[in-house]
Amino acid sequence: MKYYIETYGCQLNVAESDAIELILKGLSVEKCENPIDADFIIINTCSVRASAENRVWGRLGFFSSLKREKGSLKIIFTGCMASRIAEELKKKAPFIDYIISNNEKGEIPFIIEGGKEEKRESYSFLSSYYKEGSFSSYVPIMNGCNNFCSYCIVPYVRGREVSRPVSEIINEVKHLGSSGVKEITLLGQNVNSYSRTDEDGVSIDFPTLLERILPNLGSIEYVRFESPHPKDFSDRLISVMASSEKIARHIHLPLQSGSSRILKLMNRKYDRESFMFLVDKIRKGLPDVTFSTDVMVGFPTETEEEYQETISMMDYMETVEAFMYYFNPREGTKAFSMDGQIPLEEKTRRLEELINKQLDRARRIKESLLPFTSKAIVLGRTRDDDRKFLARNEHNYMISFEPKKEHGEGDIVDLLFQSLKGNTFTGVEL
Repeated sequence: MKYYIETYGCQLNVAESDAIELILKGLSVEKCENPIDADFIIINTCSVRASAENRVWGRLGFFSSLKREKGSLKIIFTGCMASRIAEELKKKAPFIDYIISNNEKGEIPFIIEGGKEEKRESYSFLSSYYKEGSFSSYVPIMNGCNNFCSYCIVPYVRGREVSRPVSEIINEVKHLGSSGVKEITLLGQNVNSYSRTDEDGVSIDFPTLLERILPNLGSIEYVRFESPHPKDFSDRLISVMASSEKIARHIHLPLQSGSSRILKLMNRKYDRESFMFLVDKIRKGLPDVTFSTDVMVGFPTETEEEYQETISMMDYMETVEAFMYYFNPREGTKAFSMDGQIPLEEKTRRLEELINKQLDRARRIKESLLPFTSKAIVLGRTRDDDRKFLARNEHNYMISFEPKKEHGEGDIVDLLFQSLKGNTFTGVEL
């Protein structure tokens, strides 16, 4: 049998798709790159924004036609859309054979093998999320969210927070470190909210989990984590990060808004002043840290002045990267029916301006660093010149460099960063 898998949305969805593929490989089910050749099509979906769902609805038209041509084809639909609108899918897309919630993704390989679909009321972590042959791997450590930000659908489609057993995480890290993996990213909707009692009855929080992971890294050079919630970014977490060079000094710290009033409406559980205080504490503990962030513009009732507060906060953070978007009402969330909805034209204007300012900010920050040296992970050859290689350092800075010798993906190299071309540095191997 052959399967084809299509994944939308967040890193956790990507990790879960990798885990499903790993199980299927063990069952000798073959992957194909073209859905036309597949016996089973797996669609792993996202619901964070309406645009993500619209892409999937558009794609379903193609899969419906494909199934009419190939009657034996089975379609498995999973992810957040499956959890959010299962009944609507049954009515509008009756050609889908299986609608599998996030809790039940682990059943997909056994459905393909001919087993029965098992309903699960709670989320189950899979045994490994390793994509074989890759030098970088995701390690999910928790699922779900308890925060209920007023704009966010995640608590409704992922459920309440569930933390993965400590022993499972350590075992996976050991396996990755013995498989030549050079970089891992610990994943969770609120990754630093991790909380679990271990087999000895000891309560483990996120900083303690990091401390337990560090002695088991093997070949792993960098440990990253996404996405932390500012309200749970503790002093001890900063201290643990400062204690090890293996923890990357690049932090994705979601801001969402620079206005205290808007943050309260968003139910973010921090205000502008406390966020600035946190940024200062992180910088003091990790002087070489860089920040990326998530930012939303056009939240209901947001004024021009409050939008400008977001810009000034990004200036304060000196964000080298930002994931920027405008408010997209999600049915079922509190913000969906809030008064004071901002017109699309104004949201678009603010977003375009924000993106341009971020591009200018990132360029200024990067140019101010030149020249400098840093080690980086080789990603492969550059697309426009096969004599050069592309690499990424712990701050997520990309560099095209002239090598001294041949390199493979995942090699660690020492580089001189000499200049900036667009968003990418150029340089040479030392």
